[in-house]
Amino acid sequence: MKKLLLGDEAIAQGAIDAGLSGVYAYPGTPSTEITEYIQESPIAKERNIHRRWSTNEKTAMEAALGMSYMGKRVLVCMKHVGLNVCADPFVNSGMTGTNGGLVVLVADDPSMHSSQDEQDSRFYGKFAMVPTLEPSSQQEAYDMMQEAFDLSEQLQLPILMRVTTRMAHSRAVVEVKEEKRPQNELNYEAKASNWVLLPAFARKRNVVVTGQQPLLEQMAVDSKYNQYIDGQDHKLGIIASGIAYNYLMECYPDGCPYPVLKISQYPIPKKLIRRMTDDCEYVLIAEEGQPFIEDQVRGVMPGNAVIKGRLTGELPRTGELNPDFLKKALGIESSESYAPCEDVTPRPPALCQGCGHRDVYTALNEVLREYPNARVFGDIGCYTLGFLPPYKAIHSCVDMGASITMAKGASDAGQWPAVAIIGDSTFTHSGMTGLLDAINENADITVIISDNLTTAMTGGQDSAGTNKFEAICKGLGLSGDHLKVVNPIPKNMPEITATIREEINYHGVSVIIPRRECMQTLQRHLKQKKAKEAQK
Repeated sequence: MKKLLLGDEAIAQGAIDAGLSGVYAYPGTPSTEITEYIQESPIAKERNIHRRWSTNEKTAMEAALGMSYMGKRVLVCMKHVGLNVCADPFVNSGMTGTNGGLVVLVADDPSMHSSQDEQDSRFYGKFAMVPTLEPSSQQEAYDMMQEAFDLSEQLQLPILMRVTTRMAHSRAVVEVKEEKRPQNELNYEAKASNWVLLPAFARKRNVVVTGQQPLLEQMAVDSKYNQYIDGQDHKLGIIASGIAYNYLMECYPDGCPYPVLKISQYPIPKKLIRRMTDDCEYVLIAEEGQPFIEDQVRGVMPGNAVIKGRLTGELPRTGELNPDFLKKALGIESSESYAPCEDVTPRPPALCQGCGHRDVYTALNEVLREYPNARVFGDIGCYTLGFLPPYKAIHSCVDMGASITMAKGASDAGQWPAVAIIGDSTFTHSGMTGLLDAINENADITVIISDNLTTAMTGGQDSAGTNKFEAICKGLGLSGDHLKVVNPIPKNMPEITATIREEINYHGVSVIIPRRECMQTLQRHLKQKKAKEAQK
């Protein structure tokens, strides 16, 4: 059966067809659609596959480890910076190993379309000493999911699968299997001595995992996803990984005249690379992201060849690749069809009309005019746009949850007033522990939890703390006298500004919760309500 699928959707369908029992994830572009596809899948509903959002990537990874421990097949999804959040359990999962198949899907974002950096997750796979897969097409993304679960159970290791924005968000026809593999039964074969990482046990396990590396390298050499395609002209050889291989094929629709090494399974296949560097005068390395392959080839196995790629300027050092960049590196005339159109006027992102964050920033700016040295520490979400005109309201945005801890650190340094602004989903993701630190030291900060009742930035997914924030703050030890809830609408501006001013002048921890539903989800809910009424 053929389906037209996004790369994310092909991954999701592949996981379902491979006998998936659970997906754990926190929404983050460009990985969000994987979990959403599974949430809407009739088969997933029929099979009762776990598919609710997790509070953050660390809790997702740990829950997935628990499901794997019980013998079930499980998928964890996140964007690249989310892998930083779950680095502790992810790296340690290489030590514990797996029981049921465990695939960690990470979507990198070259060119930083919606991210803080261009991090390349392949380094994490190498660091954790686990196999990494990188599909070059939507069909491979589908096929790899099924084989990744098999490989995880065969090796008793987690498998890291890495895609990039263009693979995640482009569509292609995918041949989908009619037969769906049944879910694993519960089993109790997990060895406690592997999963209890006391030093005495972990040292033994470390020997096993390290000892597997030659096997993993040989499996990469033998993998059907790593192909050495010989060519007539050995003056140049080309190593292309993931979607860069797809771009290379677009440059040579009638076949590439040079030897090509396609890499989609790691560790890098050293034997195949040595063949190319011994046979070719020059080797061009095309990879999406950082020079992960290029660094290794240049360092340990250049052979007789001159290595070219991102580090030498033939390909751009930063940003996404595309066929035009490859054509330029290969000396092929390019139509520059991927160049930005000069006729389109750029439109900077802005908060939606009617958004509650707008009223929060309007009130905050009005009050802070009275405090020339005020500093506002922002966070990850729609409200980060408050840095841009017309508000220009925040002074920092580093990572999920950093607003509260940075405000505390600034206060510790003597800054006053120090204000933190954080969204509802980000607060439960990574802000609660920072607030606890602040409460424990009675830091002189004002925290604004701008609650729009959803995870709006990634499309309106459920927010883990909805209707629980007052209880959470009080449970962390916050005084009820300095926990205020306001409705951010223009007519309430006098109340909101008075509340902000009052809490800034209180020299301790205070929390203000402006609460109003996101305009996008409100409109969606109203349409759903009308549709239900029409059915009645």
